[in-house]
Amino acid sequence: MVRKLYIITGEASGDLHASNLMKAILQKDETIDFRYWGGDNMSAVVGKPVKHISELAFMGFIEVVMNLRTILSNINFCKKDILEYKPDALVLVDYPGFNLRIAKWAKEQGIPVIYYISPQIWAWKQNRVHTIKKVVDKMLVILPFEKDFYGKFGMDVTFVGNPLLDAVEQFRAKSDKVDLYAKHGLDKRPVIALLPGSRKQEINTKLPIMLESLSAFNNYQFVIAGAPALPASFYEPFLKNSKNVHLIHGETYDLLSIATAALVTSGTATLETALFEVPEVVCYKGSSISYQIAKRLIKVDYISLVNLILQKEAVKELIQNECNSKLIEKELKLVLPGQAKHDQIKKDYAELIQVLGDGGASETAAAQVLEVIKN
Repeated sequence: MVRKLYIITGEASGDLHASNLMKAILQKDETIDFRYWGGDNMSAVVGKPVKHISELAFMGFIEVVMNLRTILSNINFCKKDILEYKPDALVLVDYPGFNLRIAKWAKEQGIPVIYYISPQIWAWKQNRVHTIKKVVDKMLVILPFEKDFYGKFGMDVTFVGNPLLDAVEQFRAKSDKVDLYAKHGLDKRPVIALLPGSRKQEINTKLPIMLESLSAFNNYQFVIAGAPALPASFYEPFLKNSKNVHLIHGETYDLLSIATAALVTSGTATLETALFEVPEVVCYKGSSISYQIAKRLIKVDYISLVNLILQKEAVKELIQNECNSKLIEKELKLVLPGQAKHDQIKKDYAELIQVLGDGGASETAAAQVLEVIKN
């Protein structure tokens, strides 16, 4: 009998992790059938998404309210699609605003719910854990402290390791790495990477500020990591008046593998940059209303995964008003080779990798998913 899994993710990082989960599941049981909401990484494994992540990513309180009609329409469509597909289990990957609504509904339908990559409720809205306990049958977490957090509430939780370790290791093992210097006409100067995010709203806010900070670094060239779901044309207005700046798409790991330093928006990219041992400055700026709301709700001391995992400021975080061109320039200079913070960041990255463990997250998560649907 063919077992069926319905997977939902709505962001670029979730697409990457879900694709590796799908590969690991198929390695253990090639008869599993998938239907999913995701992106190009998942499509490369099997089939096409029901909805592509380019249609799904909305950021911040104001942006969500402005797109509420679209979000509600997607939720209703998703419910109908799940009922028609009749999966043996639902696998939800991050994307909490959408996925927790689907989880509650799926539980009412008697569909087993597996959540892979926890919503960051430990950062804010911690009372959501009681809802999650009611609607999620199995929680698979990727940050060490999350197991203890959920364990306090008696949830069935497994720490599977962090899938980024596997993704980075897979990249390093590739024999056909891209020569970015030749492919994109880069000169011989060292590269500073700009990772301004994957959503239009955050790129529009942060990339101009990043670009304003670069005039003092004539000995370097700058490369923007384009978001997979956005066309090159979206970036053209930013590049018109920016000298010494290149754009690449779909080659972020190739970029990080040659980068000397990076400016990175908060999120998964901060951890990816650290795993490539690239000294970074974390830049975050949101709409003023969204920031004021978040400031009153967030219950953690840091916004970057690097600092959250290490529980100290290993990388500098420039948040809201501090996210300006003068401070970015100052902090970027400090992390370059031969400067004050460079060697310390490298030491902190080594500690980070030790804390995250030995990898194998996708395989461990796949085994957990198969156990749920086969039992």
